[in-house]
Amino acid sequence: MMENINNQVLSVRQLLALTQLSIPTYQRPYRWGARNIADLFTDLATHQNKSAYRLGSVVFYQHTDKDEKLDIVDGQQRTLTLMLTVKVLIEVLDEESRDGKKQATKFQRQDIRQQLEALREPIGAFMERTRFSSRDSEVNLRRNYLELHRRVARSEFDEQKIDFLLNKCQVVCFVLEDISEAFQFFDSQNARGRDLAPHDLLKAFHLREFAEHETYRKAEAVAHWERLPSNELAHLFAFYLYRVRQWAEGKSARYFGKGNVKIFKGVNLERVGHFPYVESLRIAHHFVDDYNSQYQRKIDGQRMVFPFHLDQMIINGRRFFEMAEHYQKLVAAIVAQETVSTQEQPAMLLDDALTKQAGKVLFTLNHYARRHRTGDRYVRAMFDCALIFYIDKFGSQGLSLAIEKCFIWAYRCRIRQQVVQLATMDNYVLEHNLIRAIRDAHQPSDLQAFYLPNISRRENRNNRNGNKDELVELFQEMNYYV
Repeated sequence: MMENINNQVLSVRQLLALTQLSIPTYQRPYRWGARNIADLFTDLATHQNKSAYRLGSVVFYQHTDKDEKLDIVDGQQRTLTLMLTVKVLIEVLDEESRDGKKQATKFQRQDIRQQLEALREPIGAFMERTRFSSRDSEVNLRRNYLELHRRVARSEFDEQKIDFLLNKCQVVCFVLEDISEAFQFFDSQNARGRDLAPHDLLKAFHLREFAEHETYRKAEAVAHWERLPSNELAHLFAFYLYRVRQWAEGKSARYFGKGNVKIFKGVNLERVGHFPYVESLRIAHHFVDDYNSQYQRKIDGQRMVFPFHLDQMIINGRRFFEMAEHYQKLVAAIVAQETVSTQEQPAMLLDDALTKQAGKVLFTLNHYARRHRTGDRYVRAMFDCALIFYIDKFGSQGLSLAIEKCFIWAYRCRIRQQVVQLATMDNYVLEHNLIRAIRDAHQPSDLQAFYLPNISRRENRNNRNGNKDELVELFQEMNYYV
């Protein structure tokens, strides 16, 4: 039986000696880099004369089964880095022993040698049994391992620093036996502490919103999320999901920060009452699960995807992670397949024959000379949001017309404005809101009624020198430039 470490202050040596440590599959990837390693060494050098130095806290979820695993809910980055550091020190100890040195350069103190030797087995066992689902974790662990080896080789870790690290650096441990309570603690700690990205806070919130009978599905639900780089998740929410939801409501969507995460917090179907507005979500939720049951799959071999919509109410818990995965794949496919190699045979997400004009629009947007300017990237984001929202609602029906309409709508702003900033983009969308028109449309043909006036030559503030402009040429071909 493991001793109770809840609310206890442990030294790094005591922390790493725990034999039950485990990294749950739903944890985000290990992403500390060389800068974090440098900060660690700086901290050790700055505080090594103190009698004790608090590194922070580690939150565990303790399994109630026989193995009593301690899943690290919060503190993974720090704990793995400390473990790597000590692993390197043990290997250096081995190297010096193999060299047959009577007086080891870094390990003349017998107590330090013994303390490192005692950590060999628990650290080795942890490394042996731990499998990281994310390629990012493996790459960063290897890079940091090599960086630590270089630093130790440069004698940046003397015996005084090793002693300070093992025995005077401390962490506060919290052990919780309820997984929902563990994630709630994680959420509250990070809301007050280090600056987590908005999507990290959403992850913590929706993990604790899982229905009790679905706890076993957490790892599966979060697996795709954890495989994605943090910046890709940030981009998905800030550039697409947040903007579409806000613009569809006629609201500003300039910045997505921690104060905006409530837009992705909806209803918990297990806790909310049987209100009429929830029933359609509840019916779809249970029908999809019933259809995907093992019995049904044996009949027709099919699997149903939940019918997500970009502007629908969020279903908390498992469906949130499924929604994020659904739209990450949709956005990635659309953006990737807009990059066409020819004008005649454009690749597209959906099997729909595009008109030559629509194909040329996609080709031009991915090849025109000024597409990498900041303002052009803002305008491209407008185009992508509108097209993604259209495909999300109508699929491939009328897709060519939608591509042309989204192009004229978005790039009209580019041609008319000499400088396009974030505020320019946001104001333009709200004044000429094609996103809202898509939301209100019942048929693809309804968008034909969305009026876009022609651009006159005197309005072209972006091309005063008369240089060739592929965008203007397209506008001329489509009879929107006079």
